[in-house]
Amino acid sequence: MFKGSLTELDRQLLSALREDGRASVASLARQLGVARATINSRLERLVSSGTIIGFTARVRDELDPLSIRAITLIAVEGRSADRVIRQLRGFPEIRSLHTTNGAWDLVAEIRAESLTGFDQILGRIRGIEGIVNSETSLLLSSVLR
Repeated sequence: MFKGSLTELDRQLLSALREDGRASVASLARQLGVARATINSRLERLVSSGTIIGFTARVRDELDPLSIRAITLIAVEGRSADRVIRQLRGFPEIRSLHTTNGAWDLVAEIRAESLTGFDQILGRIRGIEGIVNSETSLLLSSVLR
């Protein structure tokens, strides 16, 4: 992991990459007002430290074949969270998984191709030993990403 704190330039670079992960080093340097060599060295450091863990393509929601999207809030029994998390990591339909505080222990973002498939995924999740409750909301449209 990254040994030092992120600088303001690191934060700006990460923000620019979130907007366009395919931006060239030259365009990033122009946008941030620094030399290309500076961008190269920052990128190398952010990747080698594990701050940047990969680059990906974002697909327009309405064109994504995995168009059924939802957030599932999950309550876990006692001290079984680690075991439940290990099992949930094996679900390719779960795009992100977060621990949280409050009434719910975990928050999962789920994607599926159809409502039938989505229903099956929810059934598999609810069948995991240690999950005592869940609440799911379908995501209808994204107004800010």
